[in-house]
Amino acid sequence: MNARTVIIRPIVSEKSYALLSANKYTFRVHDRAHKTQIRQAVEEIFGVRVLEVRTMSVKSKPKRRGYTSGKSRSWKKAVVELHPDDHIELFEGQEIGE
Repeated sequence: MNARTVIIRPIVSEKSYALLSANKYTFRVHDRAHKTQIRQAVEEIFGVRVLEVRTMSVKSKPKRRGYTSGKSRSWKKAVVELHPDDHIELFEGQEIGE
């Protein structure tokens, strides 16, 4: 699996910004990617050293629009902890709500 297909996009939320102080970054990842692939993809794309990867599956939620009912898509996210000397500039200097 290619590094660009493993990491889909960064997650921008209040919780992910709170984790930045602990040098932890949150990404939406491919459903079938495992921790080793996520570690290698982050190191390759951003050129940083990864200490730890934690993954979780986000379950789908029920949704309704009028009489039609369905559910949102389930997805996988990863919280990546970097070496204390490394950081990713992608998250730096952005305010919540921009």
